[in-house]
Amino acid sequence: MISVLLSHILILSGCAPTKVQIYRKETPPEKATSRKTASEQTGQEITGVKPTPQETYDETISGWKSYEDVVKWMTNDFSFDKERYEKFEGTLPVPRTPQETFQLKSGIYIDAAMFLKETLNRVKPSYKALIVILMTRPSGFNHYACSLKKDGKIFIMDYGTPYKEVTGIHGPYSTLEEYRTFYQKHLPIRREIEAITYLP
Repeated sequence: MISVLLSHILILSGCAPTKVQIYRKETPPEKATSRKTASEQTGQEITGVKPTPQETYDETISGWKSYEDVVKWMTNDFSFDKERYEKFEGTLPVPRTPQETFQLKSGIYIDAAMFLKETLNRVKPSYKALIVILMTRPSGFNHYACSLKKDGKIFIMDYGTPYKEVTGIHGPYSTLEEYRTFYQKHLPIRREIEAITYLP
């Protein structure tokens, strides 16, 4: 699926005046922690205590019933990965899989968009979730979000961005152009949105 996404991105990049540099898939490092376990603090091994197993992506989303459950997870558990954003700013890294994003509970725009598209379509296929690309100037700063359809209207879920003003779920809209107007108006930095479209 990722290879198909990349080929579509490259095709779109050829049509737009922006140049996108694709990076090889990274293996994100585990987050460092300064917390010590009880056995490390006391120097003694504690027996008979089993850690609660962490639910997998598949197990968790199998209990989700609507886009509201997805919004709740994105709001309460997902966080913007500043280090990854700065590392790839102005370029497009290979997106993390939904499973990786779920495990890390963090990412940037393309990771969030991939996670949302996959998750929403598994929760309720009638949402017909698609990745939306906003092609911007200066070049190289294209942005990715995810759309869903409900009651004949378009909603946009936008996470993985450093700008709180455009983070969250937006809508309902009749067209993508309405979201483009919202995004251009509320983005706190000056960028011209040249086009907005669905990623095939």
